[in-house]
Amino acid sequence: MDGSLPPPLTETLRRVAAAMEGAQDPWWIIASAAMALHGAHPIEVADVDLLTSERDAETLLATLRLRPSPDGGSDRFRSHVFARWEAPPVPVEIMAGFEVRTPRGWRSVRPVSRVAKQLGNMTLFIPSVDEILVHCRLFGRPKDEQRAAILQRLES
Repeated sequence: MDGSLPPPLTETLRRVAAAMEGAQDPWWIIASAAMALHGAHPIEVADVDLLTSERDAETLLATLRLRPSPDGGSDRFRSHVFARWEAPPVPVEIMAGFEVRTPRGWRSVRPVSRVAKQLGNMTLFIPSVDEILVHCRLFGRPKDEQRAAILQRLES
């Protein structure tokens, strides 16, 4: 898998895997980076979205010497804990308690599936393709609709 990802993304994902080795709870890479790990293309990965438990997010932030953002969201998305790790080649957004606003109110985004992907000797965890499709539809932005179309081609 190392050769199919751009080197900056590969390096960033290695750093994420190393940082999460001591995690106590399940965690996932979601969104565009998860799609890239599934082999979707073309897909642009502007940042890596890391979804963790609050406990692991707090430990990770302390280890990385990051401060949580006092503003963990927008009118569309929010997280109970949010920080941006800028040290890797591709920035990493660390989120815990991640939610999306829907017409029915705020909805928690916590994957059910957990697919292990090897990157060299490191293991990363991502949702299944089907679950990422559900997230794309839930998020509902134009870029998410484009991503859903890419994922649907991957499934066929």
